[in-house]
Amino acid sequence: MFKLILKMAWKNSFLRVARTLLVVLMIAVSMSMMLGIQGLYDGMAFNMLDKNKRSESGDISIYAKDYRIDKELKHRLTSASQMKKEIEQMRGVDAVVVRLKADGLASTARKSSFASIVGMDLKGEDAFGRFSEFLKEGEINLDKRGALIGIELAKTLKVRVGSKLIFSTQDTSGEINSISVRVRAIVQTTNITLDTNAVFVDIKYLHEFLGTASGEATQIAVMGDDEKLYKALKAKYPDLDVKSFLELQPMMKQMQDMMFIFNSITFFIVMSVVFIGIFGVMYVSILDRIREFGIVLSIGMYYKYIRLQIIMEALIVGLLGYVSGAVIGAALLLYIQNNGLDLSAFSDALEMWGYESTIYGTIKVSYFTSTFAAIITASLISVLIPLAKIKKLNPIEVIKAEK
Repeated sequence: MFKLILKMAWKNSFLRVARTLLVVLMIAVSMSMMLGIQGLYDGMAFNMLDKNKRSESGDISIYAKDYRIDKELKHRLTSASQMKKEIEQMRGVDAVVVRLKADGLASTARKSSFASIVGMDLKGEDAFGRFSEFLKEGEINLDKRGALIGIELAKTLKVRVGSKLIFSTQDTSGEINSISVRVRAIVQTTNITLDTNAVFVDIKYLHEFLGTASGEATQIAVMGDDEKLYKALKAKYPDLDVKSFLELQPMMKQMQDMMFIFNSITFFIVMSVVFIGIFGVMYVSILDRIREFGIVLSIGMYYKYIRLQIIMEALIVGLLGYVSGAVIGAALLLYIQNNGLDLSAFSDALEMWGYESTIYGTIKVSYFTSTFAAIITASLISVLIPLAKIKKLNPIEVIKAEK
């Protein structure tokens, strides 16, 4: 009996071929667009989080207790090198770097701006977060008082590769000192703070300039996205300020929440379109066959078999739309993931907010599973009203009525 009902449902689904194909196409296009938007939203969020981690905070950052409140050199980690060796031996750690940072004034002959000088080990930074990939112009080289400068700070100071830059700040003795550096490269991390303020120099040179010991630092950044590692570091260094990425970047959490809301709204709109499309097809299809249903009910067919047939018809239309949409959506996501979406026309605005001009999408299995569940649900809900109409049929009156 089930095979017979399935066969009838398949044939009845295509009684009006053009109408059915139109609904399938509508579901496919709506679903593929939704998948593309989800992939882009998540890709934008992932890209920003990834570059912020690689360029600055890592998954976990360690500071002296009062450093983030009062960013003076007196609040520095005096045994940073030893701590780095200890942390590297811990389970779940992928990479560790130490950095030395001081706030001050960056100036040229014509312009000046508040900025931060960041001392780093270039080799270690490449292992930690592939820092060389942030190169926008010039050559990644910190030799002979070389410096790397954030792209927005370069625009503010109107400097180019090869320009001379003076940085002034207070050293450990409380004296205001200045150093002269040569811009070797302009970098773009899409980390707004770094791009607008940072001057990167070799950490050894900065130790000499600030008067700090070689084993000291203001930050230890750790790559290792593991809750157990975070708890272990908190327990190991209770007197220090140990923070996770999202604790340091609450705006990122808000951005993730906003992306989730956008995706949910898009999801709801698309599923509403699917529901209306399938409901319209099923309702009109049932009205076209109302006399047929009246006849089969009058000769003794159980309502449950008719109900099963109509549910199968709705599921067939929904599944055809889902499969078509999944194929188109997967192709769209693969293209966006590999080639990206070029928004260079809006590059200035995007870079100002920490986005790249070319946005790459992501692909997650959850996109397809959640959409599948939603389309099946929409298909089943769409037949409730048509089924209620059939259940209320008076077979005799229907048979007597004209078509």
